[in-house]
Amino acid sequence: MALMITDECINCDVCEPECPNQAIYAGELIYEIDPRKCTECVGHFDEPQCVQVCPVECIPVDPANVEDRETLMQKYLRLQAQA
Repeated sequence: MALMITDECINCDVCEPECPNQAIYAGELIYEIDPRKCTECVGHFDEPQCVQVCPVECIPVDPANVEDRETLMQKYLRLQAQA
């Protein structure tokens, strides 16, 4: 699964630098997450770092991008190979 940032985002800037995959970026109105890069920190950490630091809890699982842990690990490996 990829995560998403909801419109409750207050643009506090704490999530973007925490993303090891650089999947979080400043969107037109709020921060956004690129589902092609989001691995929910699988391969890096035990928990998604953006969720851990978000002060308003506006980063749920994106229901449009549901992936199991194995798929997330494969995405992580692919991203690492591209780096």
